[in-house]
Amino acid sequence: MRTTFLRQPSWRGCSLVATLLIFAFMACGDNSSSETDLTSAPFRDRELPVAERIADLLSRMTLEEKVAQVCSIWQEKFDMQDEAGNFLPEKADSFLLQGIGHITRPSELTGSGEPGRDARSEVLYTNAIQRYLVEETRLGIPAIMHEESLHGLAAEAATSWGQPISVASSWDPETTRELYAMAARQTRSRGGHLVLTPVVDVCRDPRWGRVEETFGEDPYLSGEMGLAAVLGFQGDDEIVDENEVFATLKHLSGHGQPEGGNNIGPAHLSERTLREIFFAPFRKIVREGKVRNIMASYNEVNGLPSHVNNWMLNEVLRGEWGFDGVVVSDYFAIRELIDRHHVAADLESAAIRAIESGVDIELPRLEANPSLVKAVKEGRLDEAILDQAVGRILRQKFDLGLFENPYTDPEAAMAQQNRPEDEALVRRMGANSLILLENQDDFLPLDASQSRTIAIIGPNADKELLGGYSDHPPHFVTVRQGLEAHAQANGYRTLYTQGLEVTEPGSWYKDPVIASDETLERQRMSEAIRVARQADIIVLAVGGNELTSREAWVEGHWGDRPTLEMVGLQNELIDALAATGKPIIGLVFGGRPLNIQNLVDKSQAVFQCWYPGQETGHAVADVLFGDVNPSGKLPISMPRTAGHIPAYYNHKPTARRGYLFADVSALYPFGYGLSYSSFTFGSPTLSSSTITSDGTATLSLEVRNSGARAGAEVVQVYIRDLVSSVTRPVKELKGFQKVFLEAGASTTVELEIGPEELSFFDLNMDWTVEAGEFEIMVGNSSRNEDLQKLILVVE
Repeated sequence: MRTTFLRQPSWRGCSLVATLLIFAFMACGDNSSSETDLTSAPFRDRELPVAERIADLLSRMTLEEKVAQVCSIWQEKFDMQDEAGNFLPEKADSFLLQGIGHITRPSELTGSGEPGRDARSEVLYTNAIQRYLVEETRLGIPAIMHEESLHGLAAEAATSWGQPISVASSWDPETTRELYAMAARQTRSRGGHLVLTPVVDVCRDPRWGRVEETFGEDPYLSGEMGLAAVLGFQGDDEIVDENEVFATLKHLSGHGQPEGGNNIGPAHLSERTLREIFFAPFRKIVREGKVRNIMASYNEVNGLPSHVNNWMLNEVLRGEWGFDGVVVSDYFAIRELIDRHHVAADLESAAIRAIESGVDIELPRLEANPSLVKAVKEGRLDEAILDQAVGRILRQKFDLGLFENPYTDPEAAMAQQNRPEDEALVRRMGANSLILLENQDDFLPLDASQSRTIAIIGPNADKELLGGYSDHPPHFVTVRQGLEAHAQANGYRTLYTQGLEVTEPGSWYKDPVIASDETLERQRMSEAIRVARQADIIVLAVGGNELTSREAWVEGHWGDRPTLEMVGLQNELIDALAATGKPIIGLVFGGRPLNIQNLVDKSQAVFQCWYPGQETGHAVADVLFGDVNPSGKLPISMPRTAGHIPAYYNHKPTARRGYLFADVSALYPFGYGLSYSSFTFGSPTLSSSTITSDGTATLSLEVRNSGARAGAEVVQVYIRDLVSSVTRPVKELKGFQKVFLEAGASTTVELEIGPEELSFFDLNMDWTVEAGEFEIMVGNSSRNEDLQKLILVVE
């Protein structure tokens, strides 16, 4: 999904024919009606079942009013506001007189990625639009306001936590749910109703620029973290309260393993791989989380673009899984059936194919779906299919209570934004998501009893690093700022110099990415060496930035890379600083795994940090100074080089056989992460070593904190079917639990193993548990040396 192309807001991307279609659609329609008073119509009766209200409203709608409900507006809204961003109802008839399904991102002022509306002004704006729709349109149907919320509501002064890849590194669904509930509260208080998140694409190619948006490479972990996010947004039941919004799972499907690592590239995947890997998180969350929206993916799967994949959207999603919500298009994806995929000749045929395949509404703006009026009138689209999509949209509006109360309190909204407890939660999650990869000779945590000088160096040491789909949080604490504050409190002295730039300054939104000037870079490097020589310890913040890993949404706006090497002269900087003889603490930021072997070889300690959110500097300092014991685990394997891709851990038995002159293993495997403490696992046991195919067994083991510091460990359970009718992965994550233990304390962890954990698609593509032996592996990473094994027999 993308938010903007930084183009002029009026009718961008539409051909003249499309523009005329839009105006014709909005202008046409018989608004005359003998029904002058609809206040007592059945659809207004909140006591009636929603299905009856929908049926009554549908029966009263003109064709034009129906089609309006499967449309949204985006750039059009800028033509309905004054220079200050105030809604102008006198300019709304051309766009809203028939009603509308969604308003796209009302938090924006310009659509350029620049600061938008604060909470109070956004409420005033959305209230004004709703008032127009309720009072000036024939049927008075309010709109759904949708927003982005990948890692916090993407709006001015809203709280921004770590990117999903960072959240996944916590392996902590409970805290994850708290984060997304915070975003739900802030979104709803501003007049929003629906968010286009979470992303549960399973990422199997780290060259892809959208790694940061995912929960990593594993379908089980993605499902658990995604479920926590959805429950945070929507709650446990189907009753929508004042602090909840509807979530959108995206992108169905196969998006995370594109050909060549190129965004939107074709996905060449068997049905078995689709179902067992890429469908798995969606299936789980649809069934257990009752998610209300699904977004189809831009890419094609085996020759069929997802937006026209009837099998995937209708037969599997709705038929097999029982999904009864709304399928939304990705931004401009219906038009891309014409100009990217070439499976439709024009906007009308693209719109027909998409809605017949199960896509209920076109986002983000008026483009293809307005032509459905003509398609129905001329018999090319069955109106019953349109009614079905409209009914799904209306159901969400009824469930949200918009017909009873479409307005929001502007003063109350301000009180919900970025509260102290919100900042504390982001800081806590950021610290718990940092992954300690190396800690030679227990170099960390820093000893507060020693007065030493820290040189803070690196291109990411004093930069605001939020990653994609971000807005402007109320503040951002850089690594430098966080360390300076903590150092002063702990008797340390700090020095700072930038050292290098990753790239020339730029924006996630804007197209060009410019390499840094080498002459200037070498001058900066010389200054870094001078500063490092004055210090006792170097904290070196390197990696990527928001330009070197991002969504490549259009040709020219690149974000995928053919290499995992760090950009620019960063490895030279590492070499030069190591030559000073001063110990290095390496902090690696960015949106994807990188080749950090050189940093590892020359540092005393190394952290994979990703993007931890607006409290980054505090989170880093909390961990370096030992206020927080690191407990993050990798949600994605870190390959040694791009030549080691694919590197995901759950590979088939004949993969990863070996390379000439190279180690085939990942540099750091899935599930890996160290602690300042040590944890001892007892011998695992099963409540029964033999079960039936529909039976369960309980895996139990004791975990002891055998170190001197309180901390958390993640118990991970992997399973392998030893002999099966089709090949199975060498191991698959099927359970985990994060436990916090005081020094010397112990606890018993119990995890259930049953049909859901043991099933797979067999020779006949039946979801089944086959009889035989299953190897159960339990430990604190996916590495064989970190796992204990036992056998479970299924009769």
